[in-house]
Amino acid sequence: MLDSSENLELPPIPSKRYFTIGEVSELCAVKPHVLRYWEQEFPQLKPVKRRGNRRYYQRHDVVLIRQIRALLYVEGFTISGARNKLAIDNPAPLDGDRQHAVKALIQELEDVLRMLKGS
Repeated sequence: MLDSSENLELPPIPSKRYFTIGEVSELCAVKPHVLRYWEQEFPQLKPVKRRGNRRYYQRHDVVLIRQIRALLYVEGFTISGARNKLAIDNPAPLDGDRQHAVKALIQELEDVLRMLKGS
């Protein structure tokens, strides 16, 4: 799996909004071409793309990449096994659930606005 030189503790994630693929590569001890491959294999991993398709990862992407790395390299999962494990541990909300949650939030905000205008 990992040789002992790669089994070192990963560096802390700096507090910034966006990271380039090179920075993420260093933070996660994974080569850039592997990160690009994982984007195809894990639907949860979607970095922002700007200026000529340059990738910009956010903090949650870096955390997810570290989870994927641990599943594959430390725990010995296959790609499909890791994909299934992440889907079970972090289920994505259904579109209907998302719409319902947004509508409920809008209603609550309108209620608060009405209360504030009434004061």
